[in-house]
Amino acid sequence: MPIPHTVTKTILDNGLTVVLKEMHHAPVASFMIWYRVGSRNEIPGITGVSHWVEHMLFKGTPTFPGIELDRMISREGGHWNAFTWLDFTAYYETMPSNRIDLALRLEADRMVNVIMDETEVESERTVILSERGMYENDPRFRLSEELTAVAFRVHPYHHEVIGDEADLYTMTRADLYHHYRRYYTPNNAIAILVGDFATETMLTRIQELFGDIPAGSAATAVSRQEPAQRGERRIFLNGPGDAPYLTFAYKVPGAAHPDYFALSLLNAAFAGGSSLGMFGGGGSNKSSRLYKALVDTEVAAAAFGSIEPTIDPFLYTIQAVARHGRSLAQVEAALEAELARLTVEPITQAELSKALKRAKAEFVLAGESITGQAQLLGLSEAVIGDYRWFETVLDQLNAVTLADIERVRHTYLQKQNRIVGWYEPAEELDDELDDEPKEEPELA
Repeated sequence: MPIPHTVTKTILDNGLTVVLKEMHHAPVASFMIWYRVGSRNEIPGITGVSHWVEHMLFKGTPTFPGIELDRMISREGGHWNAFTWLDFTAYYETMPSNRIDLALRLEADRMVNVIMDETEVESERTVILSERGMYENDPRFRLSEELTAVAFRVHPYHHEVIGDEADLYTMTRADLYHHYRRYYTPNNAIAILVGDFATETMLTRIQELFGDIPAGSAATAVSRQEPAQRGERRIFLNGPGDAPYLTFAYKVPGAAHPDYFALSLLNAAFAGGSSLGMFGGGGSNKSSRLYKALVDTEVAAAAFGSIEPTIDPFLYTIQAVARHGRSLAQVEAALEAELARLTVEPITQAELSKALKRAKAEFVLAGESITGQAQLLGLSEAVIGDYRWFETVLDQLNAVTLADIERVRHTYLQKQNRIVGWYEPAEELDDELDDEPKEEPELA
């Protein structure tokens, strides 16, 4: 009989949450530090500061100089990285389990001793502005940025994680360091360790390294909740690119809401995706209603849906890329027709069973590796506040009924609850200017 993979959760006296999961099938361990800070904690003037601070942590400390960090991890056969998102910033190292102490020492040191040299800050400003410039060449980023800003007028989800260009030019080293000192504290952090180790030994070691770091002030709650949307909002955008893009974005609840899993399976049944863990890869959606209605009919070159786990209500998006020679009006008409068909031909039991099978497979795949397990546990703690959410995902998926699917469709997939975005390449706009002025085509 296999040894169960036990999980323990401990909160140290300084507030650090420690989640440990033993998995002994390989001599590997993955250590993660999640900070409960992301773009949702930023205000105008410092948008993008969380992502920038993430960059600065790779510049190192006096004990672990930046120029040596990558070499130290690689020399031990490990790899490391970090990511910043709406609700969190996370750092991880995956290494041979008998070398994982380096990761623990590194992250304990980075929690306190990052210097943020002024020259390094300015160097990284150039890097991040260049990164943003690269994103701006992607129509999907441009459309997402404009659409999200229209969707959230009050809640700080309204700006992209990388930040507004104006703020990236004006932010100072003091802004970055204040953000670091404000949020990089034990009581605002989650330490996740998964792999081949003994729990009691590792908990003692984490206590030795992190236990004496003073707790900071409690993180300020995000109090600016978005008011209810009273009608459809639309944006029209032009820019670089070689194809038109359409997005329907619907306001939906966060991951802790009882409707989240039903919405995920509605997406899996209608569009062919699940996005339950954020870290898994999606499979083909060629058998979905969305694909058949838009891609098989040669109206769109691609079509897909996405819903991500967030703390506060965010967006369920359906996106399509127009096929060459097709207009966005035609794509939108086809999508509208397929959504309308859902009201008279609801998702069937066969479609739900297939969607459930796909979602469960993607979720299991996302947690197949040691690093994947650490990421899912950390996501659960950072977004829900309880790692057990990760452990109950399969049960909650199995509990979703056809009545739940129809209820969430009727509740959230309403015209007055959506934002519609059109993106057309600037070249097409230039061509149209040579012709007679045209009225906006009516949708069928």
